[in-house]
Amino acid sequence: MDIAAANTAAARALVAGLAAAGISDCAISPGSRSTPLTVAFAEQTAVRPWLHLDERSGAFFALGLARATGRPVALVCTSGTAAANFFPAIVEASLSRIPLVVLTADRPPALRDRGAAQTIDQLRIYGTHVRMALDLPLPLGLAGEPSQFRMHAARAAGMAMGPLPGPVHLNVPFDEPLIAAPALHPPADALPNRGTTIGLTASVPGQAEVALAAERLAGVRRPIIVAGPETGGLPADDIAFLARRLGAPIFADGLSGLRTGPHDRALVLDSFDPIVRDPRIADVRADAVIHFGGPPTSKALNGMLAGLRGVPYVLVDRPGGYRDSNLAADTVLAGEPAAVARILADMLEWESSTDAGWVEGWVASDAMAREQLQRHIAAFDEPFEGRVFTELQAMLPAGATIVAGNSMPVRDLDSFVAASEKPLHLVANRGANGIDGVVSSALGAAAARRGPVVLVIGDISLYHDMNGLWAAKRHNLDLTVVLVNNNGGGIFNYLPQASHPTLFEEWFATPAGLDFAHTAALYGAKYTVARDWDTFRAAVATGLGGGFHIVELPSDRARNVAMHQQAWKAAADAAFAVEVAPS
Repeated sequence: MDIAAANTAAARALVAGLAAAGISDCAISPGSRSTPLTVAFAEQTAVRPWLHLDERSGAFFALGLARATGRPVALVCTSGTAAANFFPAIVEASLSRIPLVVLTADRPPALRDRGAAQTIDQLRIYGTHVRMALDLPLPLGLAGEPSQFRMHAARAAGMAMGPLPGPVHLNVPFDEPLIAAPALHPPADALPNRGTTIGLTASVPGQAEVALAAERLAGVRRPIIVAGPETGGLPADDIAFLARRLGAPIFADGLSGLRTGPHDRALVLDSFDPIVRDPRIADVRADAVIHFGGPPTSKALNGMLAGLRGVPYVLVDRPGGYRDSNLAADTVLAGEPAAVARILADMLEWESSTDAGWVEGWVASDAMAREQLQRHIAAFDEPFEGRVFTELQAMLPAGATIVAGNSMPVRDLDSFVAASEKPLHLVANRGANGIDGVVSSALGAAAARRGPVVLVIGDISLYHDMNGLWAAKRHNLDLTVVLVNNNGGGIFNYLPQASHPTLFEEWFATPAGLDFAHTAALYGAKYTVARDWDTFRAAVATGLGGGFHIVELPSDRARNVAMHQQAWKAAADAAFAVEVAPS
């Protein structure tokens, strides 16, 4: 029995199965036990191997690439804690519904739980955060063995794509010798054929479920549609048509895909956050909700939705999904969002029965709020973090991608990116909402090469994933990083902890005091400190020409809180002067 040959044949069969299933990219963090897999990927060209030195960064890179392309991306690591370092990205991929095929090399079963070096319990290490977990057989060189490994790979790729996309885990044990000496190493097979990724099916809910939703919604007079964050974006045309048919305003999250693009945006609200955070909103109550996508970024909108428990609330989600953090939904339609929107539009024609001025009032108040927000943004003389997104929206070409870090950047995106015909890809890791891996996720998006990519990130989040910057240098990727440096965790200044000055600065604001010019030099990035908007625009424009750039915008946390509050108050006052919903 030639173990080295068996390892090589099994690893090559896995690669061939992934390629045949349409996978074209794999992020690899090499190690000893994963040698057969690493070599199998390196010896072929159907699946591009992306080298990463840090498993956590490599996994987030794969996540960003899979999100940008809509295709599964494979991951490879060695045994032991390397597999554990994939975990944060796998959690995010699961919650954000991003397809990954995770290949973790392992020791033979006979060495597990025996104190063998670099051996941990990798079986089901990712728990419920993967759609499927398989411990593959140890390669032994038996007849028909390669076909089994190809089948496992194809099955994993299909499971990762749906009907609820997400990560799949294949644990792959290898015995020694892991690979033969060069003279005995078998020549690479013919190049594996690259197949076409099977897309998501347009599943529709059952007739009984649709009938129940229609019954619950019959006769409502003040409906709203909520379009929450969604990987790949929600079906803009279908939801816009449903809103027009119903006479319902669309509360469009900045990550929903409905804010920008050539679709009908007449009923899209983009500046609702200051309106729904105002106490006067208590007098404006919807009597029905249709909710697409995940929970909104806006905490205030989530609060308003939680207050609507008891009204007809239809949650639309893919089969197996149930994203109702407010526990407000009383009806769930499990199906592909475009199909559900079309069915509801055909069944429910309410426009003539909705209260006079309901949708018009929302659209007018939203427009007034937007005007005030933009006026205040332009009037602030000092750097205002929210202005980063209005500047980028104006500068970036159609098809560009903005990746927003969590904490304040994604909230500023949601607050200040206006509805526009120019299409932009607006993305963030909003599954688990973590600040880790954001740099690598943006670099994964850049690797898709579908237009300029700009990452907007805070200083603490950049520190968390500085290792990920190595990929920009290694793979010659074009990325502009806008570093909003307020020397700490800026979001905590908006929270109750900020009222405890003796504890706040050290334990919550956590100013790191880092000079990121050294970071830029280490990873070969062009570095600019922009203390005014002319410098900012010039630096970003240079970045859009290609290459790796870091543009630092220094800001003051306390002043940014004051400027946000000032803009929000002015926007709310203008909105309620219009009368949001006539009585």
